[in-house]
Amino acid sequence: MRWTRRLRLCAAGAVAASALFSPPAAHAAEQNDGGLTDLVNPFIGTQNEGNTYPGAAVPFGMVQFSPDTGHSTGYDYTQHRIRGFSLVHLSGVGCAIGGDLPVLPTTGDVDETDYARYAATFDHADEQASPGYYRVGLDSGIEAELTATERTGVQRYTFPATDKANVLLNAGQSLHRNVSSKVEILDDHTVRTQITGSGFCRSTRPYTVYALTRFNRPFTAHGTWYQDSITRGATRSSGPGRNGAYVTFDTTKDRTVEATTALSYVDARGAEVNLRATHERSFTQLREAARRAWQDRLDDVRVQGGSETRRRTFYSSLYRSFLAPNIGSDADGRYTGWDQKVHRAVGFTYYQNWSLWDTYRTQVQLLSLLAPRQARDMAISLLKVDEQGGWLPKWGYGTVETNIMSGDPVTPFLTHAYQQGLLKGYEERVYRALRKNADGVPPADTMYVGRESNREYIANGFAPYVKGRPYHKPGDSDYHHGGSVTLEYALSDAMLARMARALGHDADAERYAARSRSYRHLFDPSTGFFRARDASGAFAGPADPAKSEGFHEGTAWQYQWLVPQDLPGVVGLIGGRQAANDRLDAFFAYERLLKDPARTARETWVNGPYAYYNADKYNPQNEPDLIAPYTYLSTGQPWKTTDVVHAALTLFTDGPTGMTGNDDLGTMSAWDVLSSIGIFPVQPGYPTWGLTTPVFDRVDLVLDRAYYPRGGLTITAPGTSDDERYIQGVRVGGNAYEQTYVTTDALRRLGTLEFTVGARPSEWGTAPDAAPPVLT
Repeated sequence: MRWTRRLRLCAAGAVAASALFSPPAAHAAEQNDGGLTDLVNPFIGTQNEGNTYPGAAVPFGMVQFSPDTGHSTGYDYTQHRIRGFSLVHLSGVGCAIGGDLPVLPTTGDVDETDYARYAATFDHADEQASPGYYRVGLDSGIEAELTATERTGVQRYTFPATDKANVLLNAGQSLHRNVSSKVEILDDHTVRTQITGSGFCRSTRPYTVYALTRFNRPFTAHGTWYQDSITRGATRSSGPGRNGAYVTFDTTKDRTVEATTALSYVDARGAEVNLRATHERSFTQLREAARRAWQDRLDDVRVQGGSETRRRTFYSSLYRSFLAPNIGSDADGRYTGWDQKVHRAVGFTYYQNWSLWDTYRTQVQLLSLLAPRQARDMAISLLKVDEQGGWLPKWGYGTVETNIMSGDPVTPFLTHAYQQGLLKGYEERVYRALRKNADGVPPADTMYVGRESNREYIANGFAPYVKGRPYHKPGDSDYHHGGSVTLEYALSDAMLARMARALGHDADAERYAARSRSYRHLFDPSTGFFRARDASGAFAGPADPAKSEGFHEGTAWQYQWLVPQDLPGVVGLIGGRQAANDRLDAFFAYERLLKDPARTARETWVNGPYAYYNADKYNPQNEPDLIAPYTYLSTGQPWKTTDVVHAALTLFTDGPTGMTGNDDLGTMSAWDVLSSIGIFPVQPGYPTWGLTTPVFDRVDLVLDRAYYPRGGLTITAPGTSDDERYIQGVRVGGNAYEQTYVTTDALRRLGTLEFTVGARPSEWGTAPDAAPPVLT
């Protein structure tokens, strides 16, 4: 079925296939048979705090096998010493986490236990990466190669001829705070480790990961270390601090050593189960399987047109969009729930790692289109978090809640899954969990903060900003961000109201719809902007919206458009369409943008990877502003959305600095993908897709027939370019279409979306009834 579908799409991919390039060795690995994986550069975002990783993984895999150079989140392209190849990474996070079990090949005597000191130097000229594969030549003369399966990391080392070829397995040092570890050498092929860590941002709650490493040949010597003490011939070591094992091989004749490391978040038996699932295949076989898995995933999107750079950045973004969430259950279905008990996933795969404040805006929507079966399992996994752990998460890592970020991001995440038809059979169970979350606050003796400011929000219509309030639980506090939290709660209430109405819970629907208008309580007529209120109800912080307080990673300028449920209401508060458009133009530096889009994006919008505050301009590298360019769809000037979006797309380039800030588990990458093909989720949590000019002449999406009966969506924009970028007309399913958005139902029924473009703005989409719907 998939083979015949690929033949059908060959013509659609001809331009992309003919544009395959030969990048420098440090930018991509050579492939034998070409394909879309050749267009992916895993080094994008590895410099200037994009915080991506270049190592080996398969789509949504439990394992991300990648080098760590000393940067807090793993790999930094500007650094040239590898401390180890560790098995757990999150793509684009802003805080240290993972880096579990860094392994490193060395030669000679083992006389050092700190990976910051025994780190190996390398040169990017002798480094390669492609989806599912990474290799580097170390200055020691060792070649290291990595690949991965869903639950294992596979390594191949080619040593110089020596009788002291070592592999160091460092159980006691990680990217996060390593609480304790244990290492056991079981026989002359096998090493078992157990690592307990914590420390994502301000989180202190521990998790445990188990690993089993099996080599393809017997080692000739071994030992363990604890702190600075190395014990040759020892088989066990445990405790806090530096702790690990080394194994030694004689490579005077056979210079290659292969090993497979399986992970489990359940127990040592789970790691053994996951190791057996590799069926003892060779490194070469597993590398090819990983490449095929990525080719199969990327093959669902075929583009024609656009520049070579745009195609490379596009497919690299598509690749990163499929790196998370991650499989959390073992090959036998067992997983550790948030009650810290072992459960078995029946009829679904259990997933973990939830950067919800980020992903609810872009990535969840992209996955619902291109990976609906996995997206369904992800939504069910979140339900299991509530059922087993007692509450829905905000930012979950592994088996614990970190409480990082603010608001109520889990609601639009799950209401979107419902609206996409991914929760059949689970609707009421998910709704009950969302209602509990929306109407309450987690008990004080649990690890969750949930809607921490909910009591005040429900009673007074706003979440208070309480500057300097002590943290009562690890993570972020909603009380520190009352302004943005009120907007986030209101957005979530609007989406939950829609779900309640569809399920027949009319009283709840009315209540949540009323609460979704709470954003109005923040509006200060004297400034014309939203402002946080303190506990007494008085406006708090400076009146200057560029210096406002109480907004998480942003200012009142940047948050003023985060009311996708009722943009006409916001426009009315500001003073009407003309006033709103004037403010949008100032926000995007629109006149400057028309003269030099790329320079405006780089010099006016972007002021550093973590420059969130004291700004009155669009911040394209952070989540609060991801929807903002599409506000023009609701103010009668849709052509300006195209201008802003296409300028922002210039920030995505095909080198290490080609990511605009943290990728946040695929959030920014999904923004790039969706904005490039011309459809964007302008109302997170509801199936509304805003329209803007694609950057490609044609895009063919292969969709799962179980959820999209037509089996595909074709988007065309013949002749689209920097000079011919304005929509002159749109046809949906062959019929003229005047609205600036489409719904998922329309995409399912009609299968084609055709843009006609030209050199100047037109009247398309400017009528008052063309804008996305009001949901309040």
